[in-house]
Amino acid sequence: MSTEAPRSSADQLSLQAWSLLILLGVIWGGSFFFGRIAVSEMPPLVLVMFRVTIAALVLQLWLLARGPSFRLALPMAAQFFALAVLNNIIPFSLIFLGQTELGAGIAAVLNATTPFWTVVLANMLTSDEKLSWAKVLGIGFGIAGTCVMIGPGLVAGLGGPIWAKLALVGAAVSYAFAFIFARRFRGVPPPVIATGQLTASSIIMVPLILMTYSPHGLFAASAGVWAAVLALAVLATSFAYILYFRIIALAGATNASLVTLIVPVTAVLLGALFLGERLHVFEIAGMALIALGLITIDGRFFRLLRGHPPTLVNTK
Repeated sequence: MSTEAPRSSADQLSLQAWSLLILLGVIWGGSFFFGRIAVSEMPPLVLVMFRVTIAALVLQLWLLARGPSFRLALPMAAQFFALAVLNNIIPFSLIFLGQTELGAGIAAVLNATTPFWTVVLANMLTSDEKLSWAKVLGIGFGIAGTCVMIGPGLVAGLGGPIWAKLALVGAAVSYAFAFIFARRFRGVPPPVIATGQLTASSIIMVPLILMTYSPHGLFAASAGVWAAVLALAVLATSFAYILYFRIIALAGATNASLVTLIVPVTAVLLGALFLGERLHVFEIAGMALIALGLITIDGRFFRLLRGHPPTLVNTK
């Protein structure tokens, strides 16, 4: 694992990619607020169905009004269904299954291993996203920071059956495959990719839910819950996945997967800012470790300390 090779745009994030990555982390961190409200009255899989279906409808209307044409996605229909399975169906199902037995702390840590699996798989399956000591060390700092940030909650949640933990790891691996698989959509506008994935997810989820739940009870939720569902669908899914695929196009699969380290940080900060939750010392220490991991992966700060000017990165 050499660190002397020239760094490509898939190896170092541009300032534009960093901005989009942080914005996506804030949006997905904020989605915990809406999720807490929605699951109080709506079964998780039903929530997933409404989330992807409403998001797909919003994006279809957006493309119809603003373009580009969704016809760009039709020749790649089979690939969009594969992406939907890897990026939505499998991980969502495994996460909900695992969380029936595991606490939120251990679940967050296992989800934060996504960049590790992504960098390993990218090293095996791609030619331009290879392992480097900066990536491995930075991801290690990030995972350690997530553990520290969760603190006592992690220790309390270490119990539970091994199959539940493997389910969460399986979700992280599925996300890693999805990050790499999404690379093949280069050249396709991000709104079209997001619409294609979510449309395929809806086609899978709607009949599954109708076969599992009574249609009469699907819409029996309060106005507040529906407001949360709409926020999840429009902001945290429609808009967020446009950002997601834009980041992959700009910076590659490994760098895009770093959002799973940013999400818990923003969730804790938003809780402190808007819900009055107390910010503990161990949470601040964990955030500092995650920040150190991201700085290590980026590399510009350490090259500056060594007297080398920062590398300018094309944003395609």
